[in-house]
Amino acid sequence: MNKAQLVEAVALDTNMTKIEARKAVDAVIRATIETLREGERLTLTGLGTFSIQHKSERVGRNPRTGASVKIPPRKVIKFRPTVDLE
Repeated sequence: MNKAQLVEAVALDTNMTKIEARKAVDAVIRATIETLREGERLTLTGLGTFSIQHKSERVGRNPRTGASVKIPPRKVIKFRPTVDLE
């Protein structure tokens, strides 16, 4: 499912217009991004939990040349689904 399909599903389920549904979906996405940027965890009951995971600096290898490459530390989004999705 892509964003357009999600908007259509929300519109059908809630009797909203597609424009209103798109605004609602966009608002949820913006709120999720802002929450994660602030370093907070976002839990959507029945779906799962989004959080930020810190990856430390490490050494990798260039597969073409075999040379060592320093990979800088970074933050990644981690999603942990709800145990029972049924």
